[in-house]
Amino acid sequence: MSGPNTTFDPKQVSVLSAEAVAAMVREASDAIAVAQDLASLKEVRIAHAGDRSPLALANREIGALPPAAKAEVGKRVGEARAAVKTALDDRQDALELERDERVLAEESIDVTLPVVRETVGGRHPLTTLMERVCDVFVAMGYDIAEGPEAEAEWVNFDALNVPRDHPVRTMQDTFYVTSQESGVVLRTQTSPIQIRAMLERPLPIYVVAPGRVFRTDELDATHTPVFHQVEGLAVDENITMGDLKGTLDHFAEAMFGQGIVTRLRPSYFPFTEPSAELDVQCFVCRGASVGNADRPCRTCGSEGWIEWGGCGMVNPRVLRAVGIDPERYRGFAFGMGIERTLMFRNGVTDMRDMVEGDVRFTRAFGLES
Repeated sequence: MSGPNTTFDPKQVSVLSAEAVAAMVREASDAIAVAQDLASLKEVRIAHAGDRSPLALANREIGALPPAAKAEVGKRVGEARAAVKTALDDRQDALELERDERVLAEESIDVTLPVVRETVGGRHPLTTLMERVCDVFVAMGYDIAEGPEAEAEWVNFDALNVPRDHPVRTMQDTFYVTSQESGVVLRTQTSPIQIRAMLERPLPIYVVAPGRVFRTDELDATHTPVFHQVEGLAVDENITMGDLKGTLDHFAEAMFGQGIVTRLRPSYFPFTEPSAELDVQCFVCRGASVGNADRPCRTCGSEGWIEWGGCGMVNPRVLRAVGIDPERYRGFAFGMGIERTLMFRNGVTDMRDMVEGDVRFTRAFGLES
């Protein structure tokens, strides 16, 4: 049938007869009816409504018919294809509805049941606070220095100008690894890191040393035998107490907010000369409670100041002990307790909360980085 028929013989296009087209529709309807899921229905759609389906092939034959027959046969095939498409769409809607109902039944959630939620913990605030302190000094150009927790007695005491008969060197105050004659202690402060930095690093030296330290204190609301310190050391030419004061003022503002006031109160430490205690103005009352009975302050005891840490210029004896010429170089050092800083910043009243591992304490600080 490569060309148009001039004399129409129905036998030549028997595939387009009413009986043949009706058989195609019945075959398609039967296949659609037995399709049990969307995947099998997709195969039926390709077989009975696709480009190679019997009805599609029959439709191609219409063009070879004479004009007198095209209209009737075209209408017949068109209605058949429409009927198959309608049957396919109806069956697809029914199968999709069955699928949705099955999924809802299989994956239903009873919202009335109690839910076990995974609780979100938090990083320990001492860790995050030490990292924040280090960030402050790294931004100022300092390096972070570290050292061993089991330290040589010479580094922990002698090099820091602590006399042999000083009470702090007794077993009542210091943890010795084996005995007092062993010469090895659990470091009582992070100052040994400063000694190691001066022994190992080229001048000038600007380091901050955070770490864990050990003392024979009883655990109570304000003391713990294991706590954390951060110490800073600067050794360079022409360093003065003014440099120390400016550094500590910046540090205090970073920890307690803009406008905080500090003062240096004369004190004594073997490893610094002159030495001072660093006080910060009470960040609760800002000094307004001093002499004011109507506005007492529990934080500072109505004194207006809170002791934060110790500081001073590095003792020339310490510089000589590590081989630095005190005639050319000077330095300053300071040290603060991380636990004490956390108590000031966040209103923690009992140091035992920091060491007992109760997640209710750390959770309040969240996952601060």
